[in-house]
Amino acid sequence: MVWLLVVLAIIFTGLLYLTTVKPKDYPPGLLYLTTVKPKDYPPGPKWYPIKGSVDALRKYIVKCGSQHIAFAKLAQEYNTNILGLKLGEDFVVVVFTYDIIKHILRSEDFESRPDNFFIRLRSMGEKKGITCADGERWSSQRGFLVKHFRNLGFGKEEMQKMVQEELSDILLTLECNGLNVEVGKLFSPAVISILWNLTAGSRIKRNDRRLQNILDLLARRSKIFDMAGGRLNMYPWLRFIMPKKSGYKLMMEINREMKAFFMEVIKEHYANWNGKTRGDLIYEFITEMKKNTFNSYFTEDQLVMVCADILIAGAQTTSNTLDFAFLMMILHENIQCKVQEELDRVFQSDVPIAYSDRINTPYTEAVLMEVERFLHVVPIIGPRRVLTDVKLEQYIIPKNTTVLISTYSVHMDKEFWIDPEVFRPERFLNELNELVVPERFIPFGLGKRRCLGEALAKSCLFTFFAEIMRKFSVTCSPNETKPTGIPIGGMTLSPENYKAVFTKRH
Repeated sequence: MVWLLVVLAIIFTGLLYLTTVKPKDYPPGLLYLTTVKPKDYPPGPKWYPIKGSVDALRKYIVKCGSQHIAFAKLAQEYNTNILGLKLGEDFVVVVFTYDIIKHILRSEDFESRPDNFFIRLRSMGEKKGITCADGERWSSQRGFLVKHFRNLGFGKEEMQKMVQEELSDILLTLECNGLNVEVGKLFSPAVISILWNLTAGSRIKRNDRRLQNILDLLARRSKIFDMAGGRLNMYPWLRFIMPKKSGYKLMMEINREMKAFFMEVIKEHYANWNGKTRGDLIYEFITEMKKNTFNSYFTEDQLVMVCADILIAGAQTTSNTLDFAFLMMILHENIQCKVQEELDRVFQSDVPIAYSDRINTPYTEAVLMEVERFLHVVPIIGPRRVLTDVKLEQYIIPKNTTVLISTYSVHMDKEFWIDPEVFRPERFLNELNELVVPERFIPFGLGKRRCLGEALAKSCLFTFFAEIMRKFSVTCSPNETKPTGIPIGGMTLSPENYKAVFTKRH
């Protein structure tokens, strides 16, 4: 009995020591317990063993409903634009205000991605793909994607044809059955089909089994990663104790399903590849694989994750922005009327609207920009990691700290926007009714990691929105409660489910 008490006393003493000291360069991924903040670490809530400052963050999440708002409230509480947290075993710094964010997004010190359990789980076990990759892998893959998206028609007439083809299906759907439309399901199939066309070289029709598989996979993946991703990242050991309850088992199952889905398509491309075949991203990637047999950055696993990243990053953000845009038209009928007046004045009814026409419709463009600013589908853009201790203003950001970037704070800055909580498209127009794009409007980010799909997203947003607004008026379904317009929190924000009536105008 005595020896057991001695052992317990030694363990207790060791734990007390670990709660106050973190050894220099402690190996990442091991559980250490520290309540003492590094010297010159940014201000933030008190740290507790194991949890860090999780409880303080959770209190605001429960109160506000969204993590990005909780970060902002904590920053206000500690009167800081650089918030220092510890979530589980990870140092996390959240940055606010445009000047600090611009510096970070353009600085090589902050180019890397975090290398933690969640990031690797998201990327099917390794830091592959394009979204979570960094270093030479990221540079080589970004260069490849920029080049081949350009060759495949990104931002050109070829892409506009794809957009128009999907738009035709949407218009037909609304003409045949526009009385009780579930808007959340209207645009995502169209955006997925365009992305799939660029990636795999074929269009997916709305009744295609593969389209339903992709939509189902992405929806389940988004839900489980939103619900369990943060918890598993803070406490990765939960996967051993409760693999099912923690969400880990389901995440792994979805990863396997997603890999199997893309591998089926990749194998079809392999079978048809002859060295001369061109026309989509997968063929181009296979060609690169054949040329670079010793380059580990061009592999099947990497191709799978690139395909997944393209669909994940592009589909949800663009379709959610469109969902929000039509929701705002329901909630602001006067703005809807102004959009339609401009479209009627500029376009003939029998001429399709193209993305290049946006220069003639400044108010419509301003409405879409205000949707992006006001509803910020991605309020915290892709996390960064510092590879060495970095000085940021008067603080020191320790090596391997995760840095989160609050574009929400930029788009809701009262000092710049004056009334950011008001939906007012006119803020993007000058006295001559010309479109003005402020430097502080950054829905697609800044710097080298600026969104690769910006051209496609803008083309879809303008073409879909303008053509539908020209042909239809949109109102809330009479049998439904009028939506509030308050976004639902998550890694990307989405509107509450709502149904609308699309009534033909002419």
